[in-house]
Amino acid sequence: MRILQTGASGQVGAALRVPLEAIGTVAILNRSQLDLSNPARIPGVLSEVAPDLIINPAAYTMVDRAEDEAEIAYRVNAEAPRQIAAWAAARATPFVHFSTDYVFDGSGQQPWREQDPTGPLSVYGASKLAGELAVRQANGPHLIVRISWVYAAQGTNFLETIARLARERSELRIVADQVGAPTPARLVAGIVSTIIGQCRSDLAARFADAGGVVNVATSGETSWYGFATAIVDRLRVQGEQLQVESIVPIRTEDYPAKARRPHNSRLDLTRLRRHFGIAPPSWENALAA
Repeated sequence: MRILQTGASGQVGAALRVPLEAIGTVAILNRSQLDLSNPARIPGVLSEVAPDLIINPAAYTMVDRAEDEAEIAYRVNAEAPRQIAAWAAARATPFVHFSTDYVFDGSGQQPWREQDPTGPLSVYGASKLAGELAVRQANGPHLIVRISWVYAAQGTNFLETIARLARERSELRIVADQVGAPTPARLVAGIVSTIIGQCRSDLAARFADAGGVVNVATSGETSWYGFATAIVDRLRVQGEQLQVESIVPIRTEDYPAKARRPHNSRLDLTRLRRHFGIAPPSWENALAA
């Protein structure tokens, strides 16, 4: 299987490479070769590579900046997936596209099911929803993978930020009224690779059976405050020398940001278990690992 993967420098993209190489030959193109901000050139590049499977974790993810850069956000998050999906559909090439809990409005306390009504609060969320709709409308074999609260042991993310600040500051003020399930990028990559590996004989049918979209996250839930507390506790257990003495819970309103964030980022994992037989670990166990 010849697999074309975008976004190799991102957290999920970087984590995908090794497990995908166990499935097939992975073609990873850098931005100069496949620039998602220039969607018109995408079909030509795809025709040159001629993949059997396309995986697209690449995205414009600067949530606050997107409020001022809507045009580029929509180009990368909506128009580029539209071009990929159209090319793939014309050739019946399976397409795995990554999305986000930001397509929902974050209301209530129930975990979001794949079929629940959407209602993004930000330009970023709206652009990602537009990408989802474009992939569906192409009507090719596809699986949209919704993820949230992703972090990794490297790069710029909440885990690394808290670890750095805990070494520098005596007090951390962390939002406590947004709830989700912190999920390592390598867990996302492992689950997606497992789905592809177990379904490779008939990806189109298996994707369709799952309704073309599935949530991927750890089990359980916490707030950003709870996640930060767990990170600091783990660092102390490992003998890290930290400056932080207190972690103070605050409201979303106390941490001003240009883009609105969802309060409820819980994702229902029933479809992941039922259709693919995958039961993710708790967020606490994933963090410890």
